Amino acid sequence: MTEYGRGQGSEPWHPDDPLYGDGGWGGQQAQQGQQFPHDGQPQHYPQQPQAQQQYGDWGTTEQDGYGQPQQQYPQYEQQYGQQYAPQQQPQQQYDTGGWHTGAHSQDPYAAGPTDPYGQQTGAYGGGQADHYGTPDAYPPPEPPGRRRAEPEPRTDWEPGPDEGEHAFFAGGGDDDDHSDDHGDDAGDRRGRGERRGRGGKEKKRRNGTACLVVVLVLGGGIAGIGYFGYQFYQDRFGSAPDFAGDGNGEQVTVTIPKGAGGYVIGQELKKKGVVKSVDAFVAAQAGNPQGKNIQDGVYTLEKEMSAESAVALMLSPKSRDNLIIAEGRRNAEIYELIDKRLEVKAGTTARIAKEDWEELGLPDWAQGHEDVKDPLEGFLFPSSYGVSKGQKPEDVLKRMVAQATATYEKLGVEKKAESLGLEDPWQLITVASLVQAEGTSHSDFRKMAEVIYNRLEPGNTETNGMLEFDSTYNYIKNQSKIDLTLEELRNYDNPYNTYYYKGLPPGPISNPGEDAIKGALNPTDEGWYYFISLDGRTSEFTKTNAEHQKLVDKWNASRKN
Repeated sequence: MTEYGRGQGSEPWHPDDPLYGDGGWGGQQAQQGQQFPHDGQPQHYPQQPQAQQQYGDWGTTEQDGYGQPQQQYPQYEQQYGQQYAPQQQPQQQYDTGGWHTGAHSQDPYAAGPTDPYGQQTGAYGGGQADHYGTPDAYPPPEPPGRRRAEPEPRTDWEPGPDEGEHAFFAGGGDDDDHSDDHGDDAGDRRGRGERRGRGGKEKKRRNGTACLVVVLVLGGGIAGIGYFGYQFYQDRFGSAPDFAGDGNGEQVTVTIPKGAGGYVIGQELKKKGVVKSVDAFVAAQAGNPQGKNIQDGVYTLEKEMSAESAVALMLSPKSRDNLIIAEGRRNAEIYELIDKRLEVKAGTTARIAKEDWEELGLPDWAQGHEDVKDPLEGFLFPSSYGVSKGQKPEDVLKRMVAQATATYEKLGVEKKAESLGLEDPWQLITVASLVQAEGTSHSDFRKMAEVIYNRLEPGNTETNGMLEFDSTYNYIKNQSKIDLTLEELRNYDNPYNTYYYKGLPPGPISNPGEDAIKGALNPTDEGWYYFISLDGRTSEFTKTNAEHQKLVDKWNASRKN
């Protein structure tokens, strides 16, 4: 165990060493006749030179204010008499040289029974010899291994007004200011006065500075604790900062990313100055029964809105400013919508899609197909997108492609294509686009998917592999007509015309929604080959051509009337 103020070299303690008289546990035990050898027997070690580690004025009880060991009290008693013999002091107190951390410290100036000068009325000025004027007398010499150079204390220093005198900052005020209360004689008081002249007040001034530092540190600590305590209370129990009212009239556009939760939405609103704090928005959203229904997209709000009013407006269609892509939309229509929303020249988005389609994020299985009119068809997924002026067309297209790819992966398109008798997932998306285009309701999608798979079945005698869907002809013509003649349908040579070519078209003819994809993945198994819609809202399915022809005649009769 090493204590501050002692050497940390290789020199062990010795029970006869006066330097370890009472300052540490080893010295105390030695004085009391107790030792701590390793084997229970006294051990003596030759004294070796040791470097003293210095800690300035803030040492332990081993040194006094002059940097000299306080343990050499027997020498003091013999040389200076009873007046300066050690005196017991309370443990853990302030000394003029620093902190006491050892056991009971002793006052080198107290009277002792063996001091031959203890009965003198005055140490100085009374005709007695000045032993302190002799350099060799005090302090006594140290062993070479512990000796350190110490500047000669000043004897001509005179404090100015209040310099080092204030009891609180000077320290030890009880000893000096109230000496009369303790019955000190005149010589005793003069002795202490002389000692202050040699350095007592200077030490007290240092002690006062230390106390001031402690006060400042404690004060700063209390202030810091108070501040963080207030912050903790505010975070746990205080109301979150919030604006009042429905806004200041200054409109601002806020884009909420897809999948954003309450905190992310609150952060976006705070950035634009809509709400005052994220916590206020989260609390308001949680307090609104419909709060979780806030979706991604572009919102038109106002600055400095209360969190409650911001939540209410975001739940209202009035604030929505999204680009909505409906199920079954073709790419040509979507390109036009993007141009208008971005306020760019007509045809800009279509040109970028045609030139840069390979850089927009299509999966590998969606590339390299022949005779495809638009490689991005089927990959501008129907959804709500935050699109506003200033954005780039390619960035909008990338978001749509990414949404489609993620949805297809989630539904297992790539894994299930082969089990349905298809060559690859590209054909599965093509089937889903046909289901979306021909079906009139979600309940139709599974039956519509079965019609396609049955007609594609090799060797079927109902259609002989021909799909004959009007939607494929309309796609290549970029139209949506109902009244089409068999003559024009069967005489138009184009890979997308299923009246002219067997099998599926080269690629998707629209952007299917999730329900149409699920229908293509899970068709019915009831033997459907034909379908017709009599009212434009629902479809009727049949298994034979004869049944189908009856429905066609019925539909033609209704149109003539």
